[in-house]
Amino acid sequence: MNSRLPDPARRRAGRRTWRQALRRDWQLYSLAVLPLLFFLVFRYLPMLGNVIAFRRFQPGGSVFGERWVGLRYVRMFLTDPTFWDVFTNTLVLGALTLLFCFPLPIVLALLLNELRSRRLKRFVQSVSYLPHFLSIVIVAAMVMQLVSMDGTVNQFVRAVGGEAVPFLQQAGWFRTIYVSSEVWQTVGWGTILYLAALTAVDEDLYEAARIDGANRWRQTWHVTLPGIRPTMVTLLILNIGTFMAVGFEKILLLYNPLTYPTADVISTYLFRVGIVSSNFSYAAAIGLFESVIGLTLVLSANAISRRAVGTSLW
Repeated sequence: MNSRLPDPARRRAGRRTWRQALRRDWQLYSLAVLPLLFFLVFRYLPMLGNVIAFRRFQPGGSVFGERWVGLRYVRMFLTDPTFWDVFTNTLVLGALTLLFCFPLPIVLALLLNELRSRRLKRFVQSVSYLPHFLSIVIVAAMVMQLVSMDGTVNQFVRAVGGEAVPFLQQAGWFRTIYVSSEVWQTVGWGTILYLAALTAVDEDLYEAARIDGANRWRQTWHVTLPGIRPTMVTLLILNIGTFMAVGFEKILLLYNPLTYPTADVISTYLFRVGIVSSNFSYAAAIGLFESVIGLTLVLSANAISRRAVGTSLW
């Protein structure tokens, strides 16, 4: 019936339908007001401050800078060797974090899904989820205690006849310490989404696979993994989007000048340049560059996923 209506009449009917839906479900729509205000105030309005990446900003002056300087700060960080060092560290830490922290929750979820003892399954889930609820400060303090000269790790090294190693004073150990702490803190929490996705896999598919003679490995490969593939792809795209935003708080708490060669990343460099040195325009230019790279990674990953596996965020 509606398909026979002319375009103006169809648009009026659509408007009436939208108004009716808003009037009927206004309680549900009102729940979105606070989240929208949050994103507006804390996510979108601060974007206006990116203009100081192209203007000279002085503390106490205009929040949008004093005068236009164009791409001066962009040229500064493109020719700054320190920036490229921290950019390389960011890429390495981001790649290592993605390499370990993305697949391990999938593996843990598959292992938990195979457990038949509910008591053991709940115990493993509780133990693996717990680190996620700890403050970054507490996690960093625990890591520092574990790898200190008198910590648990060095006590074990001495017990097997070795010499104590100053892990936090050697740049070569920082990436191992950081990635290990990220795995310990995030893997258990990451399994929640995959366990939820596993509950949506049709049991009839497993029954059909068993009839065809598939063992547990074959069932996992041909039934379980395809069943949770949309969730895997979505989380992979989101993780790629935060590829450049490696953990600022944890690195800031763990690193020191001795570990700068491998620990200093863009976010910590921005902190020193923008907050400590008060060079806000230069820091804004670097931050804008980092955001553009993150946006490019998200768009590229989404396009590749849509063409390769037929699943994407939009």
